[in-house]
Amino acid sequence: QVQLVESGGGLVQAGGSLRLSCAASRPIVTFNAMAWYRQAPGKQRELVAQISSGGRTRYSDSGMGRFTISRDNAINTLYLQMSSLKPEDTAVYYCNAFSIGESYYWGEGTQVTVSS
Repeated sequence: QVQLVESGGGLVQAGGSLRLSCAASRPIVTFNAMAWYRQAPGKQRELVAQISSGGRTRYSDSGMGRFTISRDNAINTLYLQMSSLKPEDTAVYYCNAFSIGESYYWGEGTQVTVSS
């Protein structure tokens, strides 16, 4: 069973930055893609950013230009660098991993709260 453990969330003022981390229990190079999702209260979970095994990235409109997804294969960790944070970025952020032929894997999430 794959475990994904997020960290780095917290309370930050609008305009501030945070870096989220997701530590995986197996080599992340074995995943076809990894991603960050978020879910705000009363809303559906939405994709924030994704990175493929080949390093290709894509971002939601809300994260484009402010968020950067990256990974360190040596330590099996996925990152999300968030800057210019807005109150509407407040949500629980989830790490996700996908591998063909397997189920999607999810972490338990880390809370990000942006105060105005």
